[in-house]
Amino acid sequence: MRRGIISVGNWLVDTVKFIDKYPVPGNLVNITKIETGLGGCAHNVLVDLARLGTDIPLYAGGCIGADDNGQYVMNEIKKYGLDSTYMNIMEGVATSYTDVMSEMNGNHTRTFFHYRGANALLGPEHFENIETNAKIFHLGYLLLLDRLDDEDEEYGRVAARVLHAMQQKGYKTSVDVVSEEGDRFSKIILPCLPYVDYFIVNEVEAGACYGECLRDDDGNIMLDKVEKTAEFLMSKGVKDTCVMHFPEGGFAMNARGEKYYVPVINVPKNEIVSSVGAGDAFCAGMLYSLHENMPLKDALIFANTSARFNLVNATSTGGAPKLETITEFINLNKQYYETF
Repeated sequence: MRRGIISVGNWLVDTVKFIDKYPVPGNLVNITKIETGLGGCAHNVLVDLARLGTDIPLYAGGCIGADDNGQYVMNEIKKYGLDSTYMNIMEGVATSYTDVMSEMNGNHTRTFFHYRGANALLGPEHFENIETNAKIFHLGYLLLLDRLDDEDEEYGRVAARVLHAMQQKGYKTSVDVVSEEGDRFSKIILPCLPYVDYFIVNEVEAGACYGECLRDDDGNIMLDKVEKTAEFLMSKGVKDTCVMHFPEGGFAMNARGEKYYVPVINVPKNEIVSSVGAGDAFCAGMLYSLHENMPLKDALIFANTSARFNLVNATSTGGAPKLETITEFINLNKQYYETF
């Protein structure tokens, strides 16, 4: 019986710089505080899973540089007891990093300045020797892994070829993507969906794949469009479950005809420190739930709660809770969840 989760993709150093508000071009803004931590999809998801404190085997994969930041990554992998067999240390290239500008004006929005570095070198050859007994293979972020985003004559995109190979090895495949401006979503993501079992994205990314904004002119999430978008993504090939998360809650639909929307229990604005890594915390919670075969509604509740705790810390994984903490919060709010 397969057991475990392997997460492959982006590893990078996040430097979070707190500012009052993002300046207009040419203007100055003061940085009031700086915090440094590791980020990237592969790192965030695995550390969030590790901090749950379960005995699920966790495997790390990706490319880092032979530099101080790369050693920082490896130390973190060792700290959390992750299997590092599939980490590739590359000579002559720097470990990827991101400068995050986090606004403290009440909206807590953040802007990312990213150096691709070693992540851009992750290619099909780095997946050939992956042989584990893990149940789920998670890849992210697409649109930020240059070689995997490249065109492929047979599959449309190299990532689709890799995901198909992972399915043939017996894994349930999962994918996350990065939010960006531009028209690359349909070109890169849609060819991959026939080889994706679990597609876990936010409303911006899902809308970009669908070709429409999922919010109205006042910024309110439109649940009817969320559902149509999920139906569209399933029709494009997602084999098992399509999940969307947004500040208001989470929506999921699966191939068995189940669909649920579960709103969040809001965190008071004065307690929110940063939303950096909240999406990955949701993703980690959903992957754990899928791994444990939770009912779909319960999985959404668990993922929402995982993301909620992330909001009270500045770094990508600093707020990650233990399994007992999530379970206690859900039990305390059982009456709220029973209304949906």
